[in-house]
Amino acid sequence: MAIRPRRSALYMPGSNARTLEKAKTLAADVVIFDLEDAVAPEAKDLARDQVMAAVAGGGYGNRELVVRINGLDTPWGLTDLARAAEVAPDAILVPKVSSPSQLITVGQALAPAPEKTRVWAMIETPLAILNLREIAASAEDPVTRLSCFVLGTNDLVKETRAALDENRTAALFWLSAAVTAARAFGIDVLDGVYNAFRDLEGFRRECQQGRQLGMDGKTLIHPDQIAPANEIFSPTEEEVAWARKIIAAFEQPENQGKGAITVDGRMVELLHRQMAQRTVALAEAIAAKS
Repeated sequence: MAIRPRRSALYMPGSNARTLEKAKTLAADVVIFDLEDAVAPEAKDLARDQVMAAVAGGGYGNRELVVRINGLDTPWGLTDLARAAEVAPDAILVPKVSSPSQLITVGQALAPAPEKTRVWAMIETPLAILNLREIAASAEDPVTRLSCFVLGTNDLVKETRAALDENRTAALFWLSAAVTAARAFGIDVLDGVYNAFRDLEGFRRECQQGRQLGMDGKTLIHPDQIAPANEIFSPTEEEVAWARKIIAAFEQPENQGKGAITVDGRMVELLHRQMAQRTVALAEAIAAKS
């Protein structure tokens, strides 16, 4: 079971050469080089050149490198996409995806890029929420290369005029719907950003909620958020020990072929073994990174 940890995905403004270099030293699982929201219009061309040079130059170790391009309907989006295809990052993050047709367009443009370059979709419009099933289902079309959803909660708040409390009550439908659609079609999903980057207690609370909802990790706006995200989205020692116990129990000769067994007084089924195998695989992948 090959798993790539995506506990922490840090946005880095493509126009800031110093932060692009600093990303080589940070413990984020994913670095998202941002050409969109974090870059002023007059700096778009410079940011593009710097990001493509950074991806091509390497030096980021086992961090997953993702380029967030500008929207395809902007003056910069198509050029961003073509240049990104040339340097072949691990993924290209497409903003404001509201229908599968946008992903088809992106996938067709990526035809020259190696297969390892995947497509991630920002889910940040009301129409995207309404079309989640169709967007997620497009992952079954190899052309789209779709492998991950990224929630854009700030944009969803803006577009819906919702007000979020500390439990994100108004956003729970968006978050759960995105996780459900992603899991139905075998793709990952990352939670939106937490804006008050100095409020680490609030950030931890939101990470814990995201994990409870089934998110694979969280998008970040500040390096101080990396460590708590990595901690909270990692299996605990107790979870890994329990998972190994379940796996070992099913491997006992007397349990071969059984669909349900008892472990420490608890009934566990084959689905629990599958969950346990994923937990152990994730823990091992995290250990290999460090």
